[in-house]
Amino acid sequence: MPETPNRQTALNIQNKIKDLKYFLFLATENSMSSRWCPWEIGYANGVKNIENILIIPTADRLGTARGNEYLQLYRRIDIADGGGLAAWQPGQTSNGVWVKEL
Repeated sequence: MPETPNRQTALNIQNKIKDLKYFLFLATENSMSSRWCPWEIGYANGVKNIENILIIPTADRLGTARGNEYLQLYRRIDIADGGGLAAWQPGQTSNGVWVKEL
């Protein structure tokens, strides 16, 4: 990112979001307070298949989750029972899809 983002910065981000198969959103305290990150997920929502938008939730050491309500509209990547990463549909707590199978 340049020191002062401009229209070209936005175009570069848009092109990369369109070009890649998946859009992964790491929900951290910083990403949620960013002015760009919520815009990026909104843009991805408009140009990508919703199945290709994945949220990676984080929590602080007290277990407080990071993110806003709208992130619950998308699949999330989380640790599955027995280890490994799986993608879960919104509200789903079982029958996730292993990330390696996406």
